[in-house]
Amino acid sequence: MSGASVLAGCAADLPARPAEPVVIAQPRAEALACPALPPAPVCPELPPPTTEPLPPPEDPRALLAPADIRQIPGWEQDNFAEALDAFRKSCPALLGQKSWNRVCGLADAAAGDAARAGAFFGQEFDAFQVLAFATESPIGTVTGYYEPLLMGSRVRTPRFKFPLYAPPQDLITVDLSALHPDLKHRRLRGRLEGNRLVPYFSREDIEGDKKPLKGLELVWVDDAVESLFLQIQGSGQIQFENGERIRVGYADQNGHPFRGIGGLLVRRGELKLGNASMQGIKNWAQRNPKKVQQYLNANPSYVFFRELPTDLPGPLGALGVPLTAERSVAIDPRVVPLGAPVFLATTYPVSARPLQRLMMAQDTGGAIVGPARADFFWGFGDAAGQQAGRMKQNGNMWVLLPKGYDLSTLPSTVKVRK
Repeated sequence: MSGASVLAGCAADLPARPAEPVVIAQPRAEALACPALPPAPVCPELPPPTTEPLPPPEDPRALLAPADIRQIPGWEQDNFAEALDAFRKSCPALLGQKSWNRVCGLADAAAGDAARAGAFFGQEFDAFQVLAFATESPIGTVTGYYEPLLMGSRVRTPRFKFPLYAPPQDLITVDLSALHPDLKHRRLRGRLEGNRLVPYFSREDIEGDKKPLKGLELVWVDDAVESLFLQIQGSGQIQFENGERIRVGYADQNGHPFRGIGGLLVRRGELKLGNASMQGIKNWAQRNPKKVQQYLNANPSYVFFRELPTDLPGPLGALGVPLTAERSVAIDPRVVPLGAPVFLATTYPVSARPLQRLMMAQDTGGAIVGPARADFFWGFGDAAGQQAGRMKQNGNMWVLLPKGYDLSTLPSTVKVRK
């Protein structure tokens, strides 16, 4: 019962307030007073509110330090025509945001010519180096991802027995930014149990014997570990035995935190640290089929998919636009605005060879958290997968914002050095 209901019930028990005392004529001259009212019942003490307090606003994650765009290492050597093509894909999602309207309107005029494209980025944007807020360190971690190809079927068969699920209707998402602006990009996911919001089913629940999502199978694939890595990549293509091929993309997630299984395999002595790559984990799974599910269950996060149009030039990122191989990057949106150009200075996988180029922040990822944290999109297929699976490099990052950008619109997790 709500506090208002308790009070209402209490008020109903009070006797009605009498009219002004009536003086009755008596043989004697004195008037008789009305009898005293009985004591009112005491309202019970209201219980404390049952709603959970809002999560506190996050502490700052990053410091943006103004930088001379011409002094960024590798800036002059980049192919800005390629970068501009990738940026123009962002513009349909950015139009309508006041800070981006002008640069998106100018982008088409600079297309097709590297010199004009370079001048466009150099003259229309201000550069800010991304630093860790607490230490002001510029060094972040750069990993890689790609679009894999899996073999699959529209129906379950003895070979194809691992489902990819569509989003369940009972999955509820609460956007916390509607409650407080400092909670932008923070969401709660769960399901209703009576009138309570409880955590949604974990991976172990979903893939266990009860099969709570039965009937939501989008397609079936032939390998549980490949299914896991498809969820980590966020998109992929499925090849059917009749030659048909479809593309699937991220649709939603169950709200549980992502926990990588590579580190767990190392800690338990199943893999050596140098072999805890994507390919190393796949090789381990082939040697240890009976152990696979228990290690998969250690990652409670679960991704749901949707089928995408086959004519897209690439998978869709979190910005809602097709990704471009080696020009799109996943970032932490609590540090870098989605859609912004980002210059990344890192090295090729397992190499000291410089990899310095202008990327577009067109995607996000559950494990992509923190300042100067980036996930480099390598493209489609096995060759891209080889690069992505081996990539874990140090890197520096600069975010480019249009001149005149309203810095007050940045998340509260970002501060700008004056």
